[in-house]
Amino acid sequence: MSSRSLLDPNASGIIHLPEAAQFSEAGIVSRTLLDEDGVRMTLFTFTAGQQLTEHATPARALVQILSGACEFSLAGKPTALRAGDFLHMPPGLPHAVLATEAFSMLLVTIRENRSAPANL
Repeated sequence: MSSRSLLDPNASGIIHLPEAAQFSEAGIVSRTLLDEDGVRMTLFTFTAGQQLTEHATPARALVQILSGACEFSLAGKPTALRAGDFLHMPPGLPHAVLATEAFSMLLVTIRENRSAPANL
């Protein structure tokens, strides 16, 4: 198992996400659950008021809000999200995050191989 991830990519495993979510007033907490073959799963926690400034990633991003509420700005357009919401972001989309209250989310990033034929 990688020292960077909580799950061994070569074995089955279970993580209870509410227990794994660690909040800190000192900043945003991120815990890598799995990082293997172009897919990374990361558990994030934010306390109210914490934010990530606008950025973009070359990876496809899937976000599941697990608890609380936040605001994602997608290409400058604010969107309120709450527990149970699921968000898809294509590669390169500028986005920012603001915790309107304490919240946790599961982020899955998928690094795509653009050189592979589309029919594979």
